[in-house]
Amino acid sequence: MDHKELPLEKIDSIIELYSNGQIQEALDTIIALSKDHPNEPILLNISGVCYAALSLMDNAVKSYEKAVAIKPDYADAHYNLGNILRDLGELDGAIKSYGKTIEIMPDYDAAQHNLGVALQELGQFDEAIEHYEKALSINPDNTELLINLGFIYQDLGELDEAIEHYEKALSINPDNVRTLNNLGVILRDLGQVDDAIKYYKKALAIKPDYAAVYYNLGFIYQDLGQVNLAIKQYEHAVAINDYAEAYHSLSYLKKYTLNDPQISRMESLLSSDNLSQSERIQLCLALARVNEGLGKQDEFFRYLGEGNSLRKKELNYSIGQSSKVHSTIKRLFTSLPPPITESKSFNTSEMRPIFIVGMPRSGTSLVEQIISSHQEVYGAGELDIITKLASPIIKNFLAGDIDHLTEQALLFIREEYLDMLSQFNTSENIITDKLPLNFQYIGFILSAFPDAKIIHLKRDARATCWSNYKYYFKSKENGYSHNFDDLAKFYGLYIDLMDFWYKLYPNQIYDMCYEDLTTNQEEETRMLLEYCGLDWDENCLDFHTNKRAVKTVSALQIRQKMYQGSSEAWKKHWTYLQPLVNSLESF
Repeated sequence: MDHKELPLEKIDSIIELYSNGQIQEALDTIIALSKDHPNEPILLNISGVCYAALSLMDNAVKSYEKAVAIKPDYADAHYNLGNILRDLGELDGAIKSYGKTIEIMPDYDAAQHNLGVALQELGQFDEAIEHYEKALSINPDNTELLINLGFIYQDLGELDEAIEHYEKALSINPDNVRTLNNLGVILRDLGQVDDAIKYYKKALAIKPDYAAVYYNLGFIYQDLGQVNLAIKQYEHAVAINDYAEAYHSLSYLKKYTLNDPQISRMESLLSSDNLSQSERIQLCLALARVNEGLGKQDEFFRYLGEGNSLRKKELNYSIGQSSKVHSTIKRLFTSLPPPITESKSFNTSEMRPIFIVGMPRSGTSLVEQIISSHQEVYGAGELDIITKLASPIIKNFLAGDIDHLTEQALLFIREEYLDMLSQFNTSENIITDKLPLNFQYIGFILSAFPDAKIIHLKRDARATCWSNYKYYFKSKENGYSHNFDDLAKFYGLYIDLMDFWYKLYPNQIYDMCYEDLTTNQEEETRMLLEYCGLDWDENCLDFHTNKRAVKTVSALQIRQKMYQGSSEAWKKHWTYLQPLVNSLESF
């Protein structure tokens, strides 16, 4: 350590320069002072701050590392190093630095907070919650902490907890538009669309240029089939900042003419180098749909191919991932787990879930719309909670956990799922869950809900796979859909796993053919309701008049009367789809 004492007024002058935005001048002063004080930790720490402000990240890291090497208990330098490493995407290093900070100063709330953020980014939600809660105990009025906690609970499907944290954030700051927007998203997911619209409109009254809220508001109107209102909101979003997702959503609703200025605007944006990968994907897929509507086949498939290729890269998907999951599930269920109805902890429930499964784009939305038109049924849409509950069991089994499908694990799935359903706060006891990919988890479903009704939709393989390729799915679970080879192989995995479930659970899965439903609507509907234990309800034939919000790409299609021929639509693209069709011949 240098023996010359560093004058405090010099430090104050450096801080003043930095505060006034004179970053380079502050750094020059530090460099000059360092000649007499070469190993002064505080100078190294402040120089790190200056380098970071000048985007010289490597220099900043070196300064912080040197500071903590000289003074290992320097909490601020550890914290600043953590922030830089997090910005650089080096999350493991950031977590280590934040941990050091907290070892030195357990009440360092910003370090607890940012450690939570880093853990959240890694998907380590339980650990993130623990550190957020610690930070909140130190600083209970930190709205950012409350919002982050709300977002984690929202992502985990614990919507009551999420709402509680968001509402607490609003009690501290009623004008926090991010919180208002997030609450709107949750309420939309819970089917409380009127309340969701109120929150969105309140956010826009505070921040009229909030493009994401216009986009979310457009989505609600689209869910409700109010096309003109949806278009108006999406166009607000693109007018504010060329919101790529809104352009994509508009492409489903608008009828474009050749000279529509939005087309040239999207093409211009796509040629820019300033787009994120996600924005580029959205614009490619938007232009694909636009060109499809204009009858420009080559351009349609060019943009569709580029968008799908980029999306596959973004998700880092390989068919081997899905193959591994399916083979693991089959190994998990080599024999039936013990019935949980014999457990002392088993509780009956008045709620009766109906699971509608199959390949995406096989008609699951249509069938849910039919069933939910029944006076005794509530349509909850696509719920991903079974995926979230089953995934850790699959992961632990792969890691060598022998006690995989324990009574306790199955009861936990049952309780958590029923708790999720109760959050819809609906008077109907029969609730549909139409997440198609739940076909992968039929064993988990029937183990946790022995009396569950499972409706399996079957549709022409060519029509199904073409529709999967054509439409954009937000969920990473649909990563197979962006490549012809992946699609054909995943379809094979789907058929194989369904055959496995048929053998394991004979007569417990109700098969329904989409094409039969469109040609024999009443007969198929009567058999469907009988399987579900429901009396006949004429409303089920008039499903297209059902006003419920539908949160899938089929939202507009199911508001039309039953129509035939959609399973033949792929034929007009035969020239482009020949490789896919040939791969599906065996199905």
